[in-house]
Amino acid sequence: MKLIELIKSIKPLQVIGNEEVDITGVNIDSRQIGNGHLFIAMKGTQVDGHKFIGKAIEMGATAILCEDLPDTDTHPNVTFVQVASTEDAVGKVATCFYGNPSTKVQLVGVTGTNGKTTIATLLYNMFRVMGHPCGLLSTVCNYIDGKAIPASHTTPDAIELNKLLARMVDEGCEYVFMECSSHAIAQKRIGGLKFAGGIFTNLTRDHLDYHKTVENYRNAKKAFFDMLPKSAFAIINADDKNGMFMVQNTKATVKTYSTRTLADFKARLLECHFEGMYLDINGMEVGVQFIGKFNVSNLLAVYGTAVMLGKKPEDILVVMSTLHSVSGRLDPVRSPEGYTAIVDYAHTPDALENVLKAIHEVLNGKGQVITVCGAGGNRDKGKRPLMAQEAVRQSDKVIITSDNPRFEEPQDIINDMLAGLNAQQMKKVISIVDRKEAIRTACMMATKGDVILVAGKGHEDYQEIKGVKHHFDDKEVLREIFAN
Repeated sequence: MKLIELIKSIKPLQVIGNEEVDITGVNIDSRQIGNGHLFIAMKGTQVDGHKFIGKAIEMGATAILCEDLPDTDTHPNVTFVQVASTEDAVGKVATCFYGNPSTKVQLVGVTGTNGKTTIATLLYNMFRVMGHPCGLLSTVCNYIDGKAIPASHTTPDAIELNKLLARMVDEGCEYVFMECSSHAIAQKRIGGLKFAGGIFTNLTRDHLDYHKTVENYRNAKKAFFDMLPKSAFAIINADDKNGMFMVQNTKATVKTYSTRTLADFKARLLECHFEGMYLDINGMEVGVQFIGKFNVSNLLAVYGTAVMLGKKPEDILVVMSTLHSVSGRLDPVRSPEGYTAIVDYAHTPDALENVLKAIHEVLNGKGQVITVCGAGGNRDKGKRPLMAQEAVRQSDKVIITSDNPRFEEPQDIINDMLAGLNAQQMKKVISIVDRKEAIRTACMMATKGDVILVAGKGHEDYQEIKGVKHHFDDKEVLREIFAN
């Protein structure tokens, strides 16, 4: 593709060199540059890509998109395109280079603090059952109609994202369901994409290490709905106070879902067991293989989205009754001793509250709850004491342990969590730095009819310590303990 075609959708401050040069690839990582590539110099949170312009040229780049022109002499065979913001430009350039793939599928984005993975994955599974080739872009894994493509972020960078979408189009996908994290929205990683619809789940404290304030975090989510076109739909959780705020300025058709108030898509919980629930959705009854009121909300978002994508309500409910929970989300492991361990990704105070509520709804006072939880290192420290408080409030016993300490000392993180508890609350709590020993201790405490919640890591199969990922899977650890 000619460079002049690629930069039509952006407004360069100036172009130095030949605009007619052929571009054979687009990259933000200088290590991946090949002959004829365009290198986009991004000012990232960790590293400034402008430092690697020389390296990109050495590797064969024939054009550079940047905010600041290099001080040294410009290279005669390299074209420089200067823009006010490479962050604004990268998505539009990537979309153009890969042939606008998001216009060739029905792309639905899911944003919010909790529920993104569950909703996106259930939609992907539902539409495949209905006979449609589909793509999934999620925290757990990316899929191209059943074929797994490992994920490293909730949302890949704009170039990787368009490359994946183009592959999905080439392989015949009709629908793509995608988690849209606040980071991805704020960093314009989804810039240039055309969405058929957007879903808002809920908003609670998270990622304040990056966004600094709840307002910034909320505004990042809102920016997604601001960019939706008139042809799209926006489905919001009416039970969350931020729901209507999200769609104040959207051009999309707005629909609501709720378990508590009047809404376009409404559900009531009729019965609940560890095996599943019976629900009334818009006047029709359905049995589902999920537990927890928050999952009622997630299923409503799935139902509403499928309706907005043209599916018949009866067909949706038939498929919904066959769906299973997402790996690491309220994932039960039965013990031979007659107690249940539940692995869940809950890593915010609100998610922990929801999961523990779901467990109590089923237990109904007939067993004790033992919670094993920690908090991630090098992330929002303010939520640590809040998570400990939530665990203590809804558990009979709590073991505070390591999550992914990253570059922090595990004991320091545990101390931050314990700092939120008073002397009375501390009577319920012990702390064990070694996560495997913490889980083993919880199993030793449990008796028939009890529930152990192992929270924080869910689907993850590693523990990140001092920059190194060590294999660690909560479910594997539990099965090993049960076997012995």
